[in-house]
Amino acid sequence: MFVATNRLFVPEDRAEEFEERFRDNMRTYLPGVKGLRRSTLLRPTTPDQPYVSINEFDSEADFRAWVASDSFREAHKRNANVARHVTGNAVETFSPAEDLVLTGA
Repeated sequence: MFVATNRLFVPEDRAEEFEERFRDNMRTYLPGVKGLRRSTLLRPTTPDQPYVSINEFDSEADFRAWVASDSFREAHKRNANVARHVTGNAVETFSPAEDLVLTGA
């Protein structure tokens, strides 16, 4: 597993439109990305926190292939409607040190 996050700082007055446009981009460009297991946009619970986009891939190679793909370039070229709502961002990548999956109780 390989995880890429993007912390997206969005002013509160732009949050609703940002979410709508980001959601549309996710649904348009992410289905069919090789190795992408899950994509989540987390909404902040306080105004001083950023949104966090989390993409979970099968491997770092799958993530790197996606970043180098025409699909990625097209999505980010067309995401000007999303980017205009963001005042800053920080991309971070991770591999798991531990992965505990709990189902049922």
